[in-house]
Amino acid sequence: MLTGLVLAAGGSLRLGEAKQLLPYRGRTLLDATLDMARACRFDQLIVALGGSAAQIRDRVDLSGCTVIDNPRFSSGCGSSVRAGVARVSADAFVLLLGDQPGVRATDVWRVAAVPTELGVCRYADGLGHPFLFRREVFAELMRLQGDKAVWKLLHSGRHRVTEVPVEGPAPIDVDTRDDYRRLQAGDSR
Repeated sequence: MLTGLVLAAGGSLRLGEAKQLLPYRGRTLLDATLDMARACRFDQLIVALGGSAAQIRDRVDLSGCTVIDNPRFSSGCGSSVRAGVARVSADAFVLLLGDQPGVRATDVWRVAAVPTELGVCRYADGLGHPFLFRREVFAELMRLQGDKAVWKLLHSGRHRVTEVPVEGPAPIDVDTRDDYRRLQAGDSR
């Protein structure tokens, strides 16, 4: 069994509006990411919401998802990871970003197939999401704090990590207006 955990709880402070709801290819940015996640056919799909949760529930198709609310979203993505891990029913999960619709389902499954406790994509320009976490690291994930928490675990040296080569640069993660403009211009990577 495999779970997908989509982080969509951020407050979009750098962007100034809910990035999850930005228009993208006839729907919202989060809808596009969830469409890709549904294409992965996870056994369980969890979406963590926080900032703008009410508007997201009104405007995004959350069907087939277990939606969790993270009232501590402003403390960083570590709190959303903790909230999500508590609900994972599988022995492993793939961590996806709700503002990164350029991830390909084939790459999700390639990283999900790694034999180690952690898996990460190795793009031409460095490491990036999606990540795989096996149950052996769940307890440690439950102690994560702040932003970039999963990166700290990845680079800690305490766990075996497999890097999965992926062609091209990492998909755009929308944090700023420039990121969004690049994505809208058709540059998903």
